[in-house]
Amino acid sequence: MLNNHGFDLWADNYDRSVNAADENILYPFAGYRELLNIIYGTVMSKKPVSVLDIGIGTGTLAYKLYEGGNQITGIDFSNVMLEKARSRMPGAVLIEFDFSKGLPKEVQAVKYDFVISTYALHHLSDTEKVSFIRFVLNIIRDSGMIIIGDVSFQNRDDLEKCRASCDDEWDDDEYYFVFSELHEALRNECSLTYQQISHCAGLLEILPITQKHEKTIMQSPGG
Repeated sequence: MLNNHGFDLWADNYDRSVNAADENILYPFAGYRELLNIIYGTVMSKKPVSVLDIGIGTGTLAYKLYEGGNQITGIDFSNVMLEKARSRMPGAVLIEFDFSKGLPKEVQAVKYDFVISTYALHHLSDTEKVSFIRFVLNIIRDSGMIIIGDVSFQNRDDLEKCRASCDDEWDDDEYYFVFSELHEALRNECSLTYQQISHCAGLLEILPITQKHEKTIMQSPGG
């Protein structure tokens, strides 16, 4: 797993390397731009709204939302990446914090319309993901939504097929989302839908249990 020093060193070339992998349909970033475009469209359909971006990085997506008139709060444990994001979004609230330790107090005191995260939460173990999502559910408005775009799979078999196709490129230090397992753990606490975007990436939408998705992208297993 990369620590914050690794991300600091990667900051200058991060966006370039991600885009190159997406263009060549390569693990782990195949589908990256499509994921961001879908999240952008979902948030902008409700603008102006308050958005918390967990693992905001250099602000690639958040900057577009910021330009669109939304209120942006972002957390990341790389100060170098946050400085790049800050130069793009001087009016945003940007906090250096390691989300593997939870969320900073100033974030916990606010309710957000959207909590988004792209290619960040795979650094949490499967058990930690469940606990983290439960925690985040407490800071979204009743009408709000959590949107996660990341390396992810509908089920464990799909993950294993991707692992086998990647050979030595697969990162064993990261823990990728498996929707069927996450749904089983959280189905009584929130409403979850999932859309597979590429062979290695997908989009997870999570609503408070009081809401229902107007359009189900993919039914839950057995549903």
